[in-house]
Amino acid sequence: MLSRTADHLFWMARYMERAENTARMLDVCYRVSLMPQSPEEAEQNWIALLRIMSLEPQYRETCGEVEGSRVLRFMIFDPENPSSIRNCLRAARENAHAVRDTLTAELWETMNATWIKVRGLTPEIMEDRGVGEFFEWVKYRSHLSRGVTIGTMLQDEAWRFIRLGTFLERADNTARILDVKYQVLVTEDDEEDADYHRWSALLHSVSAFEVYRKVYRDLISPVKVAELLILNPLMPRSLARCVREVFVNLQEVANDRSAETIRRAGELEASLRFGRVDVLIEQGLHPFLDRFMDRIYDLGNRISDDFLIPVRNTG
Repeated sequence: MLSRTADHLFWMARYMERAENTARMLDVCYRVSLMPQSPEEAEQNWIALLRIMSLEPQYRETCGEVEGSRVLRFMIFDPENPSSIRNCLRAARENAHAVRDTLTAELWETMNATWIKVRGLTPEIMEDRGVGEFFEWVKYRSHLSRGVTIGTMLQDEAWRFIRLGTFLERADNTARILDVKYQVLVTEDDEEDADYHRWSALLHSVSAFEVYRKVYRDLISPVKVAELLILNPLMPRSLARCVREVFVNLQEVANDRSAETIRRAGELEASLRFGRVDVLIEQGLHPFLDRFMDRIYDLGNRISDDFLIPVRNTG
């Protein structure tokens, strides 16, 4: 497959996944902001979101004071924010258009219709219809594009690069969510009494609330949340599952330059497959997640060098 084609497919999937994950994080922060809390707690809720996305400095330069409605507009509509939902959906559609002949008609129509719909949306229209409804629509369109991909695309190299982009982006976003939210919700003095509704919000942000109750069948525990989202290979958004998918798909598209990239992906996959949550907690969850995100960033760069056009920023 031509590097340019693989590049467009990979980034089409990454931008669609990024739009969905941004909608998930915004939805959770918006729900938490409606709970009784002090102004300081409300501000920290939105600051944590900006830090998850590494966008706090840009936001403060553009919008000034951290306030809920401003953050929502910045993260959904701001043309200067490369991770805004609008920009992500535009970029996904542009990449799809560049390889339209490689996609099925159903997948192209799904990507194009999503962009046409969001292109005509304004902050005023969104607020009239409901912010939560918009987030559900973004998640639904991402689910739809993924389902159409699986249901209509030949499972050849093109499909593999779409899967690579999806799971690399998902791994990065899950790690960011867990790192920032875990630090905010857990304190040294009060780990077991963390607020139930906030932990529920964290689980909802990665579609894991029902899964958690099915797996553990008891009250929400910070350690068990970490175990589910990091090590459980059956959880679709866990780090273990995402890295497993990256490793498997890398093996399927291997070329004469990719041996070291596959080795590093396999090493990371094995560390999660055989990892233990008590060891991770003892060594420090934040340092572990920092190292994990560095390794995901490294894999993204190496995939670009081995297969794609190595001029894009994978962040």
